[in-house]
Amino acid sequence: MLDSIITSKTRLKLLIKFFVTSSNKGYLRGIAEEFNESTNAIRKELNQLSDAGYLVRFQENNRIYYQANTEHPLFQSLQNLVRTYLGFDQAVDQVLERAGDVSLVSLLGDYAKGIDSGTIELLIIGDKLDKAYLLQLSAKMEQLLGKNIQLYFDREEEIVQQIILYQQDDLV
Repeated sequence: MLDSIITSKTRLKLLIKFFVTSSNKGYLRGIAEEFNESTNAIRKELNQLSDAGYLVRFQENNRIYYQANTEHPLFQSLQNLVRTYLGFDQAVDQVLERAGDVSLVSLLGDYAKGIDSGTIELLIIGDKLDKAYLLQLSAKMEQLLGKNIQLYFDREEEIVQQIILYQQDDLV
């Protein structure tokens, strides 16, 4: 649905990254590595989104970081649109509150590439995760969304493409 409106896959991935959770931030090279794309493609989209006011830029430790502009009048609408596209809505917040000590949540597979294939792959890493709760929640979400959800609790050796949906600040 959203991929038919936003035809740039890079822009779609950036919107997902920054608007699924307002605390997400990233810098040019880190995002390029995360998305497995060229820095030029990422730079172009970051500049357009920040010039339009959807993203804010700030400097931290000699790096220019980007983050969703929560003061933008369309912030809440964009966040709802992205969460609806992913089928998460309030699920992201519930997972972070009730699943244990979550340190990382990444979107993998086709959705990380901006392709609505019907299978949502999530990597969830943390200490003392309530895996039973997460599996139960994913089963409920599958019925609700009509999409398959695959959860991974261990980092695969090489992740080709991912979008980090949540990361603890001390891991950055």
